[in-house]
Amino acid sequence: MDVITIGETMVLFVPTSIGPLRYVNQFGKTIGGAESNVAIGLARLGHQCGWISRVSNDEFGLYVRNFIRGEGVDTSQVIFDNEHPTGIFFKERKAMNEPMVYYYRKGSAASFLTPQDINESYFTSAKYLHLTGITPALSPSCKETVYAAIEIAKRNKMTIIFDPNIRLKLWSADQAREVLMDLAHLSDIVMPGLEEGEILTGEKSPEKIAKAILKNGAKLVVIKLGEKGAFYASESESGYVPAIKVDKIVDPIGAGDSFAAGFISGLLRDWPYSKAVELGNRVGAYALSVLGDVEALPTWPQVNPQQVGEEILR
Repeated sequence: MDVITIGETMVLFVPTSIGPLRYVNQFGKTIGGAESNVAIGLARLGHQCGWISRVSNDEFGLYVRNFIRGEGVDTSQVIFDNEHPTGIFFKERKAMNEPMVYYYRKGSAASFLTPQDINESYFTSAKYLHLTGITPALSPSCKETVYAAIEIAKRNKMTIIFDPNIRLKLWSADQAREVLMDLAHLSDIVMPGLEEGEILTGEKSPEKIAKAILKNGAKLVVIKLGEKGAFYASESESGYVPAIKVDKIVDPIGAGDSFAAGFISGLLRDWPYSKAVELGNRVGAYALSVLGDVEALPTWPQVNPQQVGEEILR
């Protein structure tokens, strides 16, 4: 196993037309969840990934599990919950702005994850544990589960990758800062967006944000800068990596998860940090071109520069 990730995936309903949801009558159904987005992205790039979660023991739960399993991700550790529903959410498409997102996830099956749901034997051959700041925000038991997974990962000498992925609809900035900086302290690689880095450290520049997170205990920090690319820093090196130009942005949601998949793929291939970040930018660019969180995630032949050259996304 290359990467294990833990978190909630919901059923996502995407309207077929642009405008307020009150005027929309038809939707397409797919899935969305930061951790499963990353796992699917990595699977398409040729890696072995496992996703741990809880889903309802009903049609929506089966749909989520089957979708993710169908993308080549191992779902053997997914628990079917007879008492709680699978979360759902809706996107509201706007002509001039980023989509609005409406969540209906309170009391979901995934929010009842517990440390007892983690099987240590599943971790023994894996290289990376990927976590986000969404999971500990779902419930106290989810937070305990994240800490338990970190302990297991450390015992098994796994590299821990942490994406703060702050969701202020789930908790306050102060609550998020306290927990997420502690999780960043326990992680090897931390990957915030620029605004998330500001919330966590109080700093505004990528260099100062990275310095603060490195001082907090991380070995590598990668800061996602959107259309400006990304900045990375370790104790020995740092640098900016420009973004891939995308002429038409259809849906920016999920681009950060796509970046993470590309970046982790580069690490798994033992590429230098700068090249891994460049691959993250390339994979992230694909995600901007299609509605939905995972539909545009590329395969390895699509992004391998040796095979396709400098492909222009249009």
